Amino acid sequence: MRSIWTGAISFGLVVIPVKLYAATEQRDITFRQVHRADGARIQFRRVCTLDGEEVPYSDIAKGYELPTGDMVVLTDDDLAELPLVTAHRIEVLHFAASAQVEPILAAKSYYLEPEQTGTRAYVLFRDALEESGKVAVAKVALRQREALAALRVREGVITLETLLWPDEIRKPDFAFLDEDIEVRSQELKMASSLIETMTEDFEPDQYHDAYREALEAVVQAKVEGNDVVRPAGVEAPEPKAQPADLTEILRASVAALKNDRASAKPAKTAANAKLATAKPAARAKTRAKAAPAKAKEEKEAPPKTTPRRKASA
Repeated sequence: MRSIWTGAISFGLVVIPVKLYAATEQRDITFRQVHRADGARIQFRRVCTLDGEEVPYSDIAKGYELPTGDMVVLTDDDLAELPLVTAHRIEVLHFAASAQVEPILAAKSYYLEPEQTGTRAYVLFRDALEESGKVAVAKVALRQREALAALRVREGVITLETLLWPDEIRKPDFAFLDEDIEVRSQELKMASSLIETMTEDFEPDQYHDAYREALEAVVQAKVEGNDVVRPAGVEAPEPKAQPADLTEILRASVAALKNDRASAKPAKTAANAKLATAKPAARAKTRAKAAPAKAKEEKEAPPKTTPRRKASA
């Protein structure tokens, strides 16, 4: 994980240097908008509505539109001059009961890792916070936007939950809330009994995104069936080197070695058979050539004489 923010937890007179990491990620299949006829991507351009010209990103500024239609243009210098004391600080305002921070307020969760110099203070604050059973209500500025936040402890790590501001929570305004709807005590009792029967511990690992898995299967089936479109002018990317899997490499090596041995064995057997057939013929041919020469040598050689024994005196 890469840290996205560096700062400190300000807890009274205690300052704990920390790094901020995104604690969650959205796993989904990303689609592109394409032309149905040829699969080419749809391009979006930043075009000025006044002159119809495309505007480079460097010339784009933030604008606040007034009810009259007039526009207040803000520059980077205007934003830089705004006071933002929590730009590099998580300022703890107070502590509150965990139940008082309602789930609807939660926006995004982050992990806080201590810098080496602040590890002891971090652990002290973490243990005290966990023992209290409370959450720390704080303020923090991320990406030039200040937000409320709640500090909790999860699996030995302090987490920061950014919270929505109260005026960002919509008020429920539904007609049935003003109606007098009667619920009989027997119905309420049976509903409570059903809830009790279905109550069990919540274990997140038991659940999975069945829709995403089914969607991935559809995409994979189209890929395997070669039901893909190559838009004109798009070249095939060079294959990327995949991370080596030692088990797969060894398995492939063994299979290749077996194939080499299997293909080499018939050729060797045939060569041996050919050699075995050739050897008797070569020997016979050699004997045939050698026979006249041997006879000639015997004919031309002088006769053998037996030396006489010297008579004994």
